[in-house]
Amino acid sequence: MKKLAFFLLLGVLFISCDKKDDDLYKEYQVAKPLKISLAEFENGVDIIDPIPIDESGKIYAYKDYIFVNDKYKGVHVIDNSNPASPQKIAFIKIAGNVDISVKDDYLFADSLMDLVVLDISNINNITIVNRLENVLRDNIIWPSEADFIEYETIDYNEEILIGWEIVTEKRLKSEYEERFSGIDFALAESANDASVGQGGSLARFKIVDQYLYAVDSHNINVFNISNLENPKDLEDVFAGFDIETIFNKGQYLFLGSMRGMYIYDISSPATPTFVSEFQHGTACDPVVVDDNYAYVTLRGGNTCGATESGLFIIDISNISEPVLKQTYSMDEPYGLGIKDEKLFICDGASGLKVFDKSDIANLKTLDHFKNVVTFDVIPLEENLLMVGEGVLYQYEYLDHKINLISELELN
Repeated sequence: MKKLAFFLLLGVLFISCDKKDDDLYKEYQVAKPLKISLAEFENGVDIIDPIPIDESGKIYAYKDYIFVNDKYKGVHVIDNSNPASPQKIAFIKIAGNVDISVKDDYLFADSLMDLVVLDISNINNITIVNRLENVLRDNIIWPSEADFIEYETIDYNEEILIGWEIVTEKRLKSEYEERFSGIDFALAESANDASVGQGGSLARFKIVDQYLYAVDSHNINVFNISNLENPKDLEDVFAGFDIETIFNKGQYLFLGSMRGMYIYDISSPATPTFVSEFQHGTACDPVVVDDNYAYVTLRGGNTCGATESGLFIIDISNISEPVLKQTYSMDEPYGLGIKDEKLFICDGASGLKVFDKSDIANLKTLDHFKNVVTFDVIPLEENLLMVGEGVLYQYEYLDHKINLISELELN
């Protein structure tokens, strides 16, 4: 009887300790730095045979090819001449890469602070033609989805930070409340031009005519690429804070940031000038635009902010005074795209949602693909591209919906 009482007491103590731990601790998303040596970074560009993807990033379409970013590692090259059966053909290894853009068979890619130029005219013999060093000076990508960022473990004298690995760890709640003390956050569409490829709404690179615009956390980096092999680095334009994405419509650039949407005039392409802005609560947001409206998805939570996730539709008929016209609730939206009257939204684990946007006050659901995790989407002329969790999906347009035509496992 005494033994039974003793074990019951132990059980109560263990339960009490667990409960006490639950009161003090909570599971958080922790960003751990991915690092390479300085020598590895300097030799970090190479073209190799296809490899499994580690973490799906952004997608880009050019001619019969699809390029899928593997976050911080490089770009998977896919032959899409037959959309029903796409084939992986190469991997372009680029340390720290998250974005690309292509014009006339020249591919421009970021490698952290460097701009790399590759000749892809012979897709079976891709060559490196130039590397402009330290031209993307503030190209530090902080992992917005993380609750903690272990930046203090980096030895900048010996190592290069190329990205982040997000893991779940139990941390003190008090540590979470004090996590940002002392951090200096100051550190922290050409579709009609056949010579230029097309990126999704999450892109930070955009080519318009003879210029490449690349946004970092608070600047528009401007490059004259009239000589494709030798881009000219022009004066950066300060554009605000927490810039995340860039979209082009006519003479305007639309920048998505964690604070709002900024509009810049590029009628003088070397010197973008501020036109107007639309502010919202802090959230992660990309933007796409048609003739009259800008469509902005806001993703709240974690360091994206406390804003509830949703779709904002903004009237830009007066470009100097954008006005919010409509909002719709979403779960965890990432990329989005438009094609004629169709609006496509990648709503994270809630799948791909397709709407008829002909009446913005009453969006009508045309399709909802629920059993996919979605990230980025590109509406092409003939078909729709979408990348999810290690899978490239392609759909064909039908009158009132879309139809899946292929899936390519990237892993």
